Amino acid sequence: MDKKLILSPEVSWLSFNARVLQEAEDPTNPLKSRIRFLGIYSNNRDEFFRIRIAVVKQILKINNKKIKSVYGKKRQKILKQIYSIVLKQQQDFDRIWKKTNEELKKEKIFLVNEKQLNREQKKFVIDYFDQEVNSSIIPLFIENIPQWPSFKDENIFLGIVMKKSPQSSDKKFAIIEIPTKTHSRFIYLPSAPGEQNIILLEDLIRFNLPKLFSYLGYTDFEAHMFKVTKDAEIDVDDDISTTFIEKIETGLKKRRNNNPISFLYDKKMNKELLRFLMKKFNISSKNIIIPGGKIRNFRDFMNFSSILRSPPQPKPFKHPSLAKTIHITDLILQQDVLLHFPYHSFNSIIELLCEAAMDPEVKNIKITAYRLADNSKICNALINAARAGKQVHVILELRASFDERANLEWKNKLEEEGVKVFVGIPHLKVHAKICLIQKTVGKKVIQYGFIGTGNLNEKTVLSYTDLFLLTSDRFIMADLNRIFKALENPEKNWSQLSLCKTLLISPVNMRAAIFDKIDREIKISKSGGLAKIIVNLNSISDKKIIKKIYQAAEAGVKIKMIIRGIFCVDTEREEFSQPITAISIIDEYLEHSRVWLFHNGGSEEIYISSSDWNERNLEHRIEIATPIKDKAIKAELKHVLEIKLHDDVKARKLDNLLSNEYISSAGKKEVRSQLAIYRYLKNKRG
Repeated sequence: MDKKLILSPEVSWLSFNARVLQEAEDPTNPLKSRIRFLGIYSNNRDEFFRIRIAVVKQILKINNKKIKSVYGKKRQKILKQIYSIVLKQQQDFDRIWKKTNEELKKEKIFLVNEKQLNREQKKFVIDYFDQEVNSSIIPLFIENIPQWPSFKDENIFLGIVMKKSPQSSDKKFAIIEIPTKTHSRFIYLPSAPGEQNIILLEDLIRFNLPKLFSYLGYTDFEAHMFKVTKDAEIDVDDDISTTFIEKIETGLKKRRNNNPISFLYDKKMNKELLRFLMKKFNISSKNIIIPGGKIRNFRDFMNFSSILRSPPQPKPFKHPSLAKTIHITDLILQQDVLLHFPYHSFNSIIELLCEAAMDPEVKNIKITAYRLADNSKICNALINAARAGKQVHVILELRASFDERANLEWKNKLEEEGVKVFVGIPHLKVHAKICLIQKTVGKKVIQYGFIGTGNLNEKTVLSYTDLFLLTSDRFIMADLNRIFKALENPEKNWSQLSLCKTLLISPVNMRAAIFDKIDREIKISKSGGLAKIIVNLNSISDKKIIKKIYQAAEAGVKIKMIIRGIFCVDTEREEFSQPITAISIIDEYLEHSRVWLFHNGGSEEIYISSSDWNERNLEHRIEIATPIKDKAIKAELKHVLEIKLHDDVKARKLDNLLSNEYISSAGKKEVRSQLAIYRYLKNKRG
């Protein structure tokens, strides 16, 4: 039991991103999907640097001798391993992109650089630059800047070496921030019939460099892309004279000045310029330095793929039970309904809130929000409810990574419309997805709502698999009341959380409940009964839970895991009665549902939750897990889990070697779980 985990969370996360890269290379995927996966891989890697590696580096800076002695060497070793993996993945990425670009050409789609333009295209590029781009560019002559400016790490740059003639030894350096926030990265050029020629914004700028710097007499240019990623953590200090909102706003401003984590650059960049930039950006051997191809910030290619044809995707459909009723509320007051996104339509959640906004008997709506869409229909429904005289409370978590500024804007908009907004709890992120609606019919108070595994975001819900339980169960409603009391006034009502009898809540009782349920399976197995655990999670890295799982495996409990991302479990220890079965599914949708199944001697318990089995979820966030009580829904969820466990198209084996080996169908009928689940739910009757 004292043995170390098989691998670090950071290394395991890179293994997950390698699975994304596998999808980008899979020839059975449409070209559009493969380019999208390249974009997802790039975006994932940026966030990995900005958050996970930033945390590793913070640990190395701690001035505690004991911590340094325990973690210092280990973390240095992990960073070295990460660096090696990232460089190897960059080579794979460049190879895959080169092959993908050749396939684009077969589709008559050509990414044209500044040296490949014909006469008509050159004129277009000059005119476009003059009319659209020139005013957005401010070149910086970096040798003479007295104080190096702070830059956002989402941006990409051209590093420029300029001379007055090719033979001149007199060089001048400059950088240009590519204005991708105000201009499309992809500019469509005049093209021959049946063709599509596209130039990247940075290449269009490259072509116009002689014009841009003509007044200085420079005629010879060399320009290469680079990007710096920074620590994205927001430091919320303990100054009690400062409001929580002010701390978040200050943290956002300071983020621009955070320490650099990685430096990605075109490997053909002028070496003298490279050294100069690394010095100016404070890049050293302690940072992750990645030479690569000409293109940086590939995440934009998730949007580029919109021009490509692809097979029609299955469309979300209304839950069959909801399709038979005029009012969603009426059905929920009679029975539980489980929505599977993106298979079921998210409009049902919006319709539920709109009904509540218009229902004269509804008095109160309480809801949590973590990440909201830019033009959130959820917020519009809540605003309409407030305008109609309802009491609307929103627990808005401001510290959702990279959505902090958007959440601050939504706070202001909601408050302007009369919604009462609570902004979370210092040191505990509110990650739970819950809603409580209360109506009064005569003298009777009726309550209903929902508990989900994912965000209330109409945009991302189309790309993420998630579950939402719509219910009026009185025991669940009683607990939701206690939870909202605690979240709205934690100083006075925090003890309400410990009174919850049905819902599991972190950091109050969720970990203990998970331990109790695993211990129960261990006891059943030791007494000769069938013991089984199935979990579907985004990630699992909590050491205490992993040790408890090892105890279960040693006792003969059958353990099956479906884990999308971080997986720190040793699946094949000698002490185990049988190996732990673990797979990861990477497909068109990002697997985001969390489901726990405990066999319980045949009286199966199934929970859905907003929480993964990580320390941060169990100790540093408000998370909720709800039992599924309805027998039909339990059978439905169990069937969905079985479909996933039999996936032999998009499932990979999670093992100690990080092999990411695809599960083989071995001559049987292939099961692609996301398509199979869609068909299963589509064919179900309400």
